[in-house]
Amino acid sequence: MLPAMDARLEALLDQLHREGVDFDAGRADRRERRRNLEPDSARLLHLLVLATGAKRLLELGSSNGYSTIWLAAAVAANEGAMVSVDLDEGRLGEARANLAAAGLEGTVELRREDAGAALSGSPESSWDMVFLDAERPAYPGYWADLVRVLRPGGLLAVDNVISHADEVADLRTLAGADRRTEEALAPTGAGLLLVTRLARPRAG
Repeated sequence: MLPAMDARLEALLDQLHREGVDFDAGRADRRERRRNLEPDSARLLHLLVLATGAKRLLELGSSNGYSTIWLAAAVAANEGAMVSVDLDEGRLGEARANLAAAGLEGTVELRREDAGAALSGSPESSWDMVFLDAERPAYPGYWADLVRVLRPGGLLAVDNVISHADEVADLRTLAGADRRTEEALAPTGAGLLLVTRLARPRAG
């Protein structure tokens, strides 16, 4: 078991964050950017994994593995494992190298897979936590599976709900209206939407 976070990992993550900011600054096309999670949001997610004891985690959107390392360090401390998917083979290669540098390659299964396919292929209640940071226009279509694959008491976290509020408005409407879930906005970084699947649906 690795420590949840140590000085070596902190230094690697600081380096990856700085490199990501510099990399994105030189690219006008958002699809070419790494679009890493904000450090404050990453640290909050890391803490939530530890606090909930999550051992089975699905990340939808690996990029170069910055958020993956934050999540994997906490999952490893919980003696669990995670799956992270992305469609960009180049980014997955970067993520693979960065996870190896972090000593966490044994905790994470990286897959070249569409987020929707990863969700639809997951059994009922199979994940303790899902982190969604993919192509936002597709999110409403994921909702039924997002709820289905979370175990009762499990946690869904969605990034960019403040920075790109218009693009996630439909998802927030679905989350707020669904009696099987409770949601809250954490105004850190670009904004994290936190959703839990209830053990019993709320009264209508």
